[in-house]
Amino acid sequence: MNNKQRKTLERLFADPISGNIKWSDIESLLVTLGAAITEGNGSRIRVVLGDVPVVFHRPHPESTAGKLLVKAVRKFLKDVGVEDA
Repeated sequence: MNNKQRKTLERLFADPISGNIKWSDIESLLVTLGAAITEGNGSRIRVVLGDVPVVFHRPHPESTAGKLLVKAVRKFLKDVGVEDA
């Protein structure tokens, strides 16, 4: 994990929840953690990390994840055993 990905992980677990994290940085972090990402319909992507699948919607037209999406990613990471760095 590089420094940028480590900072993204820290921002995902920061309180208060940030509503301004680049989605591309989140996807990069997920891939680094070993997630398989497949495209779905529209803005949907399916992420599988370990044995845990989840579907997220890429933010659009903005390129940043809002608070609800950040909260969902945080929950997913906790579910697969990834904790704050």
